[in-house]
Amino acid sequence: MSIRVLVVDDTVVFRRVISDALTALPGVEVVGTAANGRLALSRIAALQPDLVTLDIEMPEMNGIEVLEAMGPAGLKAGVIVLSALTVRGGEMTVRALELGAFDFLTKPEGGGPTENLVHLRDRLLPMIRAFERRREIRAMLRRPSARPDSGAVPLAVPSAQEHGVRRLSRPGAPLVLIGVSTGGPGALAKLLPALPHDLGAPVLIVQHMPAMFTQPLAASLDRKSAIRVKEAEDGETARPNCAYLAPGGRHMKVASSPRGEIIVRLSDDPPENGCRPSVDYLFRSAALEFPGRSIGAVLTGMGNDGTAGLRLLKRGGCFSLAQDEASCVVFGMPKEAIAAGVVDSVMPLESMAGAIVRSVREGGA
Repeated sequence: MSIRVLVVDDTVVFRRVISDALTALPGVEVVGTAANGRLALSRIAALQPDLVTLDIEMPEMNGIEVLEAMGPAGLKAGVIVLSALTVRGGEMTVRALELGAFDFLTKPEGGGPTENLVHLRDRLLPMIRAFERRREIRAMLRRPSARPDSGAVPLAVPSAQEHGVRRLSRPGAPLVLIGVSTGGPGALAKLLPALPHDLGAPVLIVQHMPAMFTQPLAASLDRKSAIRVKEAEDGETARPNCAYLAPGGRHMKVASSPRGEIIVRLSDDPPENGCRPSVDYLFRSAALEFPGRSIGAVLTGMGNDGTAGLRLLKRGGCFSLAQDEASCVVFGMPKEAIAAGVVDSVMPLESMAGAIVRSVREGGA
C-alpha cells in the first residue's frame, strides 16, 4: 500500500521540488498540493492523505495554525513540517512538534533544483519509512490478537517489573543520561515534567537537532517542568535538579573537576553515527569519567546512536532503560540497544520518570 502525501508550501518552486522528491521514492504517491494553510485544511479533508509535508511560515494561515485546526476538525493525517534554519523557524518547529507533528525537515539553503531535490529525497526517505512503520504498529496494536513484531524474530526484552530499580555500582551522586531523536520533543515534554523538583541528580540530554532549534526546545521544556531545563554551556557545573540539553550541532560530554564535580563540556568534534550532538559521545564520556554512577535511557528515534555508549556504561555497572515500541514514535534507537543486550528494563514512556526517580533515590544509595 502506498503512502498518500499532500504537499503544502507557499512557493511554487518548493511545491515542485518537494513533490518531485517524494515521487522519486518507492511506495509514495503525491495526491495534491496546496499553496497556503486554508487550502491545506480543505484538501486534507477532501483528499484524506496519510501524510502532509507542511511549510511552517506561510501567509493567511501558517503551519502552526493548520496543526492547531486539524485536531478540532477531526483531520488525522501525519505531518512532517518544513522549516527555515532560523531562530524563528526553530521556535515554530518546536511548537509544531509539541502539537503532534511527526518530524521536521529544514529547507535546503541555496543550491540548484537538482541538488535540493536530492537533499530532500535523501532526508525524506527514512522519515517516510519510519512513518510507515509507526502506522503499521498502531494498526497492529488496535488488534488485540496481533503482535507488533509478528513475522519478525522477537527481541529478548527485560520487563519493567523485573528491573524496576537497580543499585548503582559506585558511590556518589548519580547522573541521569538521556538520548533521543525522532519524536523526542514530544517524549521529553512528557518525561521531564514528570520528574520532581528535588530529583537529586543532574540530567543530561542529547536530542538530535540542528543549531537554533535546541534553545527554544529547552525553554519550552523549562516552562513545563519542575526541574530547571536549559541549553548546556561549555564549562558549567551540572547541578542536581537541572536538565542540560546539548546545543544543536555540538557534542556534549561530562568531565570531572578536581573536586569531583560534574563539568559539562561542548565540542565540535566530528559527527558520530552521522550525528552531532551524538548520544554515544555523551554516554562514553560518562562511562569513562564517572563509571558506575549513571542511569542511561534511550528513547524514541531512528538509527542506533546510543547503543555503543550504553555498552560502555553497562561495563561500569550502570542501570539502563529503553522506551518500548508501543509508546515510541520511531522504535529505532531503543530497538538497537535492546537487541544488543545492553538494556536492563524496557517500559512505556509514562513509566520512565518513576523508574528514574526510584533508581536515583534507591539504586544510587
